[in-house]
Amino acid sequence: MMTELKPGDPVRARYKSGEYAGILVEASGPRAVVEIRAVLSHPLQGDLHHPYEADVPLFHQRRALAYREKALVPKADIEPFAGEIPDYADSLRQAVKRELDRLAAMDGQWARMAERSLRELEQDYFK
Repeated sequence: MMTELKPGDPVRARYKSGEYAGILVEASGPRAVVEIRAVLSHPLQGDLHHPYEADVPLFHQRRALAYREKALVPKADIEPFAGEIPDYADSLRQAVKRELDRLAAMDGQWARMAERSLRELEQDYFK
């Protein structure tokens, strides 16, 4: 799909464990630069090398990429975005709520740690 895209096109990009809508800025080499415009799914909390495990040396708090932040994304993780890109603040609020709802439905120490981490981020995001 990446070969059909050109700078200025709206795209959906998976970056680390989050998913974003943005604008393709540059697409040379194996990666492309994407300017973030909306958060489609919030990044997972915790250690990405040991997902869903609570007993890890460092339980990472992962922020969503910021509005207009540029991310270097593997071309395989980019596809065209259909429709209008949502407002960043609204999309972030909805992504956080979806992730908190998902965590609330889960059992276990990892889910509680991830929920606590995301609640801290929520307080920072929406001061």
